[in-house]
Amino acid sequence: MSMYSGLEVRVPFCDHRIVEYAYNMPWDFKALNGREKGVVRRAFAHELPEEIVLRKKSPYPKTFHPAYTRLCADYVRRIFEDSDSIAAHLFNHAAVEALMERPESLAEPWYGQLMRTPQIFAYIIQIDRWLRQYKVRLV
Repeated sequence: MSMYSGLEVRVPFCDHRIVEYAYNMPWDFKALNGREKGVVRRAFAHELPEEIVLRKKSPYPKTFHPAYTRLCADYVRRIFEDSDSIAAHLFNHAAVEALMERPESLAEPWYGQLMRTPQIFAYIIQIDRWLRQYKVRLV
């Protein structure tokens, strides 16, 4: 909504010093009081309404439609079959295949988010595309 209105709100959080500082924080500090973004919640507790500070994190929209899962899984299969794919060598094929067979079997959200099986497949695809785009080679 901000970009549509011509307002850039991401820039302060893209400053490399802030990113480096946040990246190097101990996890217990980031997850202060056992909550995701705990340090941010604490920092703005007196600036924002309580319902904002305490609300559950809502990550970027994503789909759980079975067709999306199937399409992503098919794409990952092609990546894994490609002998030139570096990404194919970075993942446990058996574990990924098990998720392809039973996408609902992922017991816990991945990476502390609300991400499930389709997002794991999309992540593998993104890594493969990035490696190809920048012609990365492992030595």
